[in-house]
Amino acid sequence: MTRAAAAGALSALPLGVLSSEALAAGPKRGGHFRMAASQGSTTDVLDTTKLTSGFTQMLFFTHLTQLTEIDVDGNVQPALASGYETNDDATEWIFDLRKGVEFHNGKSLDADDVMMSIARHQGENSESPTKAIAEEIAEMRKDGKHRVIFKLKSGNVDFPFSMSASTFGIHPVVNGEVDVKGAGTGAYKLTEFEPGIGAKLERFENYFDSERGFFDSVDVAVVHDSTARQSALQTGEVDFIGGVKPQVADLMAGLSGVNVAEVTGMQHYLYAMNTTTAPFDNNDVRLALKYAMDREAILKLVLQGHGSLGNDNPISPNDRFFASDIPQRAYDPDKSKFHLKKAGLSELKVELSATNGLFEGALDSAVLFQEHAKAAGIDIVPKNVPSDGYWSDVWMKHPWAASYWSGRPTADWMFSQGYSDESSWNETYWKNPRFNELLKSARAEQDVAKRKDMYNEMQHLVHDDGGALIFLYANHISAYGDHVAPPAKIAGNWELDGYKIMERWSFA
Repeated sequence: MTRAAAAGALSALPLGVLSSEALAAGPKRGGHFRMAASQGSTTDVLDTTKLTSGFTQMLFFTHLTQLTEIDVDGNVQPALASGYETNDDATEWIFDLRKGVEFHNGKSLDADDVMMSIARHQGENSESPTKAIAEEIAEMRKDGKHRVIFKLKSGNVDFPFSMSASTFGIHPVVNGEVDVKGAGTGAYKLTEFEPGIGAKLERFENYFDSERGFFDSVDVAVVHDSTARQSALQTGEVDFIGGVKPQVADLMAGLSGVNVAEVTGMQHYLYAMNTTTAPFDNNDVRLALKYAMDREAILKLVLQGHGSLGNDNPISPNDRFFASDIPQRAYDPDKSKFHLKKAGLSELKVELSATNGLFEGALDSAVLFQEHAKAAGIDIVPKNVPSDGYWSDVWMKHPWAASYWSGRPTADWMFSQGYSDESSWNETYWKNPRFNELLKSARAEQDVAKRKDMYNEMQHLVHDDGGALIFLYANHISAYGDHVAPPAKIAGNWELDGYKIMERWSFA
């Protein structure tokens, strides 16, 4: 990873590149790695059906393992599965499991562990964020100890991608019950967990992949304040920090002994409106608010170029099904007034809940939005809410609130989890019959051109009718000391190297 020699040089450098000498030597083993993460809450739990923050998501990807994983290029690869195959219409998937995989408690992985772990996400009482995906499974059965057969309700050509979700981490079955207390098959076993505070992990010597997990042990501290994280890195209290503020990224890149890693991914920032609650149940009000924001100004002031404009569409321009024909929505107070008038209003006052502890600039952007909207006769009242407990107390509870998504590796996954009328994470409570009809059809369609047309129409529906005001795509920015060695390429599918930092990184 090349480090900027002076402030302002970051954008010109080939980030994510290691020297040929470092690559030839291979990752160094050993040492105690200390990292400060920006996400975490006192409401965090280790139950995979109750994902509550980026902190627990990282742990689910570290002490647990999924059937598949997403590689640094965004492709799906086998993980606990040794391979998989499907039938002609993608309604049945056969997963062969790796043999000899051991849980941290000494139990050997078998088909029952897989089936019962995934079944926890199904059912009427499930609150799992991936319930909508799990509910597409009509039947699971085993063929011996190391083969699981999934029969789906309808075809899904992206099913292996779905099985890489952190929440589908596999737990052991003990005495006929799924044990969710911490034992997994991951590269690191969890030794301490304090919600909203941090975690301690130790390398699992019997991990099935000898090319992963180079540190002896890891400490993760949850530090919401970005300045405190930066100070901890500069003083040597930690080796790595996530969530570097865009405003200081270039400056940090010029500091002695500090390296900055910046990765373009699918992360997007938004303000989610509850479309079942007035005034957001009126689409003209939603459109009035979308036209009342100066996204260019927020990109410049909040991200300072470390990202790109959002366009009320959760599908990233990096996605092969991205609808490039949707015009970029621009700041237009007159159009905003037009839609207010169509809604029968001459003015509007609404409260917007946000906190900078959620993502850098969440509250700052709301304050800027407040100024922009005045020209359209809209009074936006930013409400600064606590960072701790945000996902349990504010998100999907307040009528209009800040949110962010790291994006998902496929359009089907993003739409199924965030916009399907069956998803418990449909944060805008949006229900569009045509959208949900297309979602099921596109999932099974194997003709790429036809599938692209379906996803194109779905993106237009979300853009024109949905309750998500998606205003920015933000790069993942982190920083680390000279003594830390990142891999040759850093993943952008999630933050923190696809949440695989503990497995892929090492000391120099």
